[in-house]
Amino acid sequence: MTLGDQIKNQLRTIIQWESPHPAEIFYRFTDKGDELKNASKLVLQPGQGAVFTHEGKIVGVFDQEGIYDIKTANIPFLTTLKSVMSSFESQHKVGLWFYRKADIVNVRWGTRMPITYNDPVYGFPVNLRGFGNFSIRIVEPVEFFTRIVAGRDCFGQSELQELLLSRVMQPIGTYLATARFSYAEIASHMNEIADAAKNVTENVFAGLGFSLLDFRIESTSFDEETQKRIAEISDVQADAKAAQLVGVDFAELQRLKALRDAAKNPGAGGAAVGMMAGANLGAMFATPQPTPTQPAAAPTPPDARSRLKALKELFDDGLIDEADFQSRKQEILKLL
Repeated sequence: MTLGDQIKNQLRTIIQWESPHPAEIFYRFTDKGDELKNASKLVLQPGQGAVFTHEGKIVGVFDQEGIYDIKTANIPFLTTLKSVMSSFESQHKVGLWFYRKADIVNVRWGTRMPITYNDPVYGFPVNLRGFGNFSIRIVEPVEFFTRIVAGRDCFGQSELQELLLSRVMQPIGTYLATARFSYAEIASHMNEIADAAKNVTENVFAGLGFSLLDFRIESTSFDEETQKRIAEISDVQADAKAAQLVGVDFAELQRLKALRDAAKNPGAGGAAVGMMAGANLGAMFATPQPTPTQPAAAPTPPDARSRLKALKELFDDGLIDEADFQSRKQEILKLL
């Protein structure tokens, strides 16, 4: 930088945060020699604040937009002339850090490790992950500047995200493990979980000089082993319901399914097993006949519809063939 440039900088009277990047939280105004002069004007746009230091001490915080006069011990021109022999560096070091006063929104969070707890309904350990975002605002800039920024030229959102996640994941994990939501309950309790997570982490944010504005959960997921176990249980529950609808016990339905699987094997043995399965199904769906001492009771339409639905499901599953399905269907339709 030439002497002319140095003298030009000595005449600088407007100090402002030009083109701030959305990811910047704290940004140090830098001019060769860190020379902010008497009669300089600090201009803060809406959503901006500034921390002013003089010879290593915080001497002012500007938290409202507007124009401020800066008072220092530096004097234009005189400082430059005295600094010719010392690389034009001022004898009175001052510093100015701009900070983002506007809301910092959509900061991403996610559980790095799954949260493990015993599912209260199914009784086995499950591994849960959560993902979402939150919004914050700096309310104690001096606290954060002193404890975290510590004179760095720039402090960005990625660094802030890493700092916050390292502190908020533990209380969130503790809450979820204690709340013990069942696999089937997580989706219906998203808002409740988000509100609770906000409550248990507010003190963490406040301790760093931030106000937590909102906390959102976008999605949750269970590990593959948990999903596999739940799917197996769901299949058994579906079979039990089907057995109830067609009026057989669960063990009988499982035996019929085994016969169906055997019937799919090629050869005469498979065909014989298939005929046996058809005979069993015929007995299962036969229209009940009245005894001599008890008149037949006419089934109600809803019961018939349930039997038709169950019959169709068994046909779709391959437990009965087309001819058997049509025959049993006609028998049930006669009840209507």
